[in-house]
Amino acid sequence: MDQDGLKETKARARKAAFARRQAVHSEARSAAAVAHLLSVVMDHKGRVLSGYMPIRTEITPVPVMAAMSAHGPVCVPVIGKLGEPLRFALWTPECEMVEGAFGAFIPATRQFVEPEVLIVPLLAFDRKGGRLGYGGGFYDRTLEGLRAKRPTLAIGYAYSGQEVDAVPLEPTDQLLDAIVTEDGVHWV
Repeated sequence: MDQDGLKETKARARKAAFARRQAVHSEARSAAAVAHLLSVVMDHKGRVLSGYMPIRTEITPVPVMAAMSAHGPVCVPVIGKLGEPLRFALWTPECEMVEGAFGAFIPATRQFVEPEVLIVPLLAFDRKGGRLGYGGGFYDRTLEGLRAKRPTLAIGYAYSGQEVDAVPLEPTDQLLDAIVTEDGVHWV
């Protein structure tokens, strides 16, 4: 498939994925996923963990981030310029937050760190570790850079209803190591 065809395929997939996620978004499903995510990240206590501040209908990792902050550093992504990787600012449940790019909240005072374990938001995923994001390539660039330096674990966090048979991928897309949903943990 040529680049234009892939772009159009991804655009259609994103539109469908937004609708699927909206249909399954619920506090009850999100709460059910917390124990599964904790079971994965507790094995990495003390390592720098990145979560994210949910926007729109993203499943929330905040309860897990709060629990893990008692065991080691937790950070959240800060979006910079288009074409650049993400940077990660230390976060605590008590820190003052301000609105950042795309409506995601970030710490008002930022001390940047590099995560070793990342909880990654997404629109759609497949069982091979494929992830459909929002189209900016931020996580792909970030994971590529981090993985070039050290082993880095990428955990997709989503509702089970966001699963698709196959995510349309291009060579620059970074695969997930695991996917956690309200139904459990799937290692790739």
